[in-house]
Amino acid sequence: MTPNAATAATSAPSRRSFLASTAVAAAAVAGGMPLLAACGGSDSGSGGGTSAGKNAKKLLPAYVATNVVTPDIAAKNGSAVGFTSKLDIASLRTSVPKKLGKGGKVSIMSPFWGSPPKGDNAYYKAMNDLIGVDVQWQNQDGNTYDQKLGAVLASSDIPDVVVIPGWNMGGKIPSAIIGKFADLGPYLSGDAIKQYPNLAAIPTDAWQRSLFGGKLRGLPQPSPYVTGIVPLYRKDIFDKEGYQVPTSADEFMALCKEITNAKAKRWACLDMKWTAFQSFGVLSGSEKPLGWNLVDGKMVYRIETQEYLEALEWTRKLFAAGYVHPDAKLGKSAATDPGPKFAAGEFLIYAQNISQWWSRTAEQATQNPDYKIWGMDIFGHDGGSPTLWAEQPAGIFAFVSKKASESVIRDVLAVANVTAAPYGTKEYMLTNYGVEGTHYTVKNGVPTKTDQGNNEVINAYVMVASPTATIAHPDFPEVAKAQVEWQQRMGAFTKKSSFYGMQITEPSRYTNLSNDFEQLEDDIVRGRKKISDMQQAVSDWKSKGGDKLRDWYKKLLDENGSATS
Repeated sequence: MTPNAATAATSAPSRRSFLASTAVAAAAVAGGMPLLAACGGSDSGSGGGTSAGKNAKKLLPAYVATNVVTPDIAAKNGSAVGFTSKLDIASLRTSVPKKLGKGGKVSIMSPFWGSPPKGDNAYYKAMNDLIGVDVQWQNQDGNTYDQKLGAVLASSDIPDVVVIPGWNMGGKIPSAIIGKFADLGPYLSGDAIKQYPNLAAIPTDAWQRSLFGGKLRGLPQPSPYVTGIVPLYRKDIFDKEGYQVPTSADEFMALCKEITNAKAKRWACLDMKWTAFQSFGVLSGSEKPLGWNLVDGKMVYRIETQEYLEALEWTRKLFAAGYVHPDAKLGKSAATDPGPKFAAGEFLIYAQNISQWWSRTAEQATQNPDYKIWGMDIFGHDGGSPTLWAEQPAGIFAFVSKKASESVIRDVLAVANVTAAPYGTKEYMLTNYGVEGTHYTVKNGVPTKTDQGNNEVINAYVMVASPTATIAHPDFPEVAKAQVEWQQRMGAFTKKSSFYGMQITEPSRYTNLSNDFEQLEDDIVRGRKKISDMQQAVSDWKSKGGDKLRDWYKKLLDENGSATS
């Protein structure tokens, strides 16, 4: 197993899927961490509003594609770029020919999962030397980052840089971002960004998401807008048994019946709710604003749609027929860490983050050579093409303190210009793997971290800014190719809802309005509640503020326009 091969950047940003969307995935995903995107929103400011739309274009940086490295598979239909060749250290390109840092000190507070290394470790020293900046890390426990973030932003003592994931942007955080962090527009808007070529190569959609309070404040981590949740299946067993990949909801149900044999401890699948939402064309549930869309002049929320109810009913039938693994019905281990029982063949299909396509492959490569996990194309429920909905093109941002001097801001941008270097460059390898021989070795074109690398090269510089979403697995290039091609095929069926690419802060009075729906969904598909309970809940939602929230969103769209128009 090589848990440190180059990582896939994926979509559906959330607390749990973050680790799959950055270089941190290399170490973390292999551990089987649950990466399914959380349902529910992340925005809840006081007055609410947006800073995107009609006026955004003049604030955005110019886009200048990188020509330093050419990917093996170009981005298409919102996909990541892909690399399928072995890694050749000798042919790595240079994307930052001279140090842009001026030797100043920069303090960065960021969420961290695991045990932070000592501040004077070899990785930090090498990165700081390359950049020309003395970065001093203030790593905070990612699991309790909410509390720390709130306390720091409420104080007058703010580090030079603060990293804030989208899932931590609740409560007063959006207004704090506007009040406490600098406008980077003078340094990055328009042609100004050309001083930082790697930042200029970040897609415009990701910069659009970095607008807060009418200013360009965030340094983004781009991600594909194609859904990151894939129906994964045991292709080796499908091939052996002659099972056909389904192309409709009815075919899927029939396949599940064919597979399931409870006496033999084999079930067809886990909870397929997310695949149902995709198959029936339900608006995205990964972030509240994405769940709204203008249809025939009326603003519609995802839970109000017939497709939403149909998806829940189809999923309920899977459970009721006994096709779903018992652990998933009870919410036990197979639902949170599907790896072991999936490898044992106790179930053959589950919906999870695309990163698990590679991580499960890597886990089983030596101990189970016949094992082959693959991704199904999402089918339209009626056998036609699916209607899929775009996810946000960036979900984690680094912000610079308003108190920072111009020299500090320039040093921060020097850091970001290195961390945003593309795959295939010396800067990317140092950022994501550390120093060759110390933090990783390369054998047969596959980089593998040493123990020191696993201890030191995690969760740090990758948090400042990232290159365009990239999938590269030198150990399993066929998986990298398949992942990108899956994204491209699904991207062809992907639409952008009205608030795609925009930072929306809902008024605080509506913050908790739809918080209980995910639990109700799970109760319905497991037979504990009925579809009529959902219909009643939607009716209550409308009367308790849903209709007023609809008017608020419609006004927002009328005043600002759509980022996709």
